[in-house]
Parts: sequence; C-alpha cells; structure tokens
Amino acid sequence: MDLEQLHYTSEHEWVHILEDGTAKFGITDFAQDALGDIVYVQLPAPGLAMELGDSVAEVESVKSVSEIYAPMSGVVLAINEQLSQSPEVINADAYGQGWLVHFQPGDPSQTGSLLDAKAYAALTQAG
Repeated sequence: MDLEQLHYTSEHEWVHILEDGTAKFGITDFAQDALGDIVYVQLPAPGLAMELGDSVAEVESVKSVSEIYAPMSGVVLAINEQLSQSPEVINADAYGQGWLVHFQPGDPSQTGSLLDAKAYAALTQAG
C-alpha cells in the first residue's frame, strides 16, 4: 500500500479511501510500535454508526490498553475477523492485513481535516 495516499489522525489512526468510495482504517506503524506486542483487539459491530472522534475499538498490548477513535463519521460495514484469533497481525502489517474496520464514510469531505503523510511524519518526529 502506498502510505502517501493514506490520511492520518493525530491519534495515530490511518484511513484508506477505496475506489468504491468505502474506506478502511487501522492504527499506524508508529502506534503499534509504541504499544508493543498486541494481544487483544475489541472491534465494533458491523452496522454501528460512528461519529468522528468516537471511541469505537480498543487495542490491548502487553504494555497498555488504547482506545481507537473513529477517524471519520460513517457506518461499519465489516471488521477484520482475523484479528480476534491473531491480533499480532497488527504488529506485523499495520497498513495491510492489520486493518481494523471497513466502513462507509458518511461525509467524505472529512478527509480534509485529516493529516497527509508528510504532516503525519512531522507529527511523529516531533513527538
């Protein structure tokens, strides 16, 4: 996946808008690295209406538990079922097989409030 085409939040989630207008999101490589070994993921139910900024999931690592926030408003279409059995996939492939939620954005213009790859890189280097 071309990381330059993703949108990012300051809370370390990424969003990929797909060709059909739906989107997927997950946590960034920076986030999974900071968390350490991920041992459990709690994901929202398909059909859930998410509002931008809502806590919609949790990722638990050997170090801590982190809330995952909706990077955009929308409706959950599917979750990454593989993560219930193998949450460590997020550590191995945060931008690919480690995606969390597939959703239908409610307002595609919300991507304008997200960071581009360059701004996200600056954020993670500053912190």
